[in-house]
Amino acid sequence: MEVLIKPIITEKATADSELNNRYTFAVSVKANKIQIKEAVEATYGVSVQSVKTLNYGPKRATRYTKNGLQIAKTNAIKKAIVSIKEGETIDFYSNI
Repeated sequence: MEVLIKPIITEKATADSELNNRYTFAVSVKANKIQIKEAVEATYGVSVQSVKTLNYGPKRATRYTKNGLQIAKTNAIKKAIVSIKEGETIDFYSNI
């Protein structure tokens, strides 16, 4: 199971990383905080202080069409906000 899927680079997440030294990742829905901490430490070589997780459920939509009732659903998402020690940084743009 791959724990870290991708880093989330938005305006809000970038400001949080610059001001509070916290980074946001999209993670596997089945991953727990210990697995997320170990994966970030192994991948980026930093020491993690805390991990906060957010679970987002799937979004559902129903449409009435000529062909009948169409039901759609998106996938569930889990995000992790990882706080690292002072003085350490993660550079997402070095691999580009």
